[in-house]
Amino acid sequence: MRIAPGPRRLLAPALVGLAAVAVIIVPLPQPASDATARTVRIEAEDFAFSPAIVNVQRGDTVTLELVALDVVHGLHLDAYGVELTADPGQTARATFVADRPGTFTIRCTVPCGPLHPFMIGRLRVDPSDSLLRAAGLALLAVVFGGLLARARLGARAPISSAPA
Repeated sequence: MRIAPGPRRLLAPALVGLAAVAVIIVPLPQPASDATARTVRIEAEDFAFSPAIVNVQRGDTVTLELVALDVVHGLHLDAYGVELTADPGQTARATFVADRPGTFTIRCTVPCGPLHPFMIGRLRVDPSDSLLRAAGLALLAVVFGGLLARARLGARAPISSAPA
């Protein structure tokens, strides 16, 4: 017959779980000097954006330059309210601060041919604290593994009987 673990045995794993949640969601202070002004030229041609993936850091001031090389193209980045339209050979610009981490879809907004619906790109805004959060989670995994090993060793310890 197995006896359910007592509240004390569940305390350590619960604390490790809470710490893991805190590492993931608690915002870390951001140094103001990390922000950079970036200008990214995006060429639109033959149902594709080039580059297809734009990588920036959170806090960067980003200027997107859309250049249409063949026909009129548009660029829509909903997460930041960016909307551009460029005529062939012309450049359209928009500037915004990349203040939300994540991956966001860039779409062409001007019907440009039969493959228009597939003309998409990505904006990746990397949080500058991702390495620190990963290290924190790795440390918590080691602590939790140690707790599990300790609990298993304690469960396997032989019961000694004292001489009567």
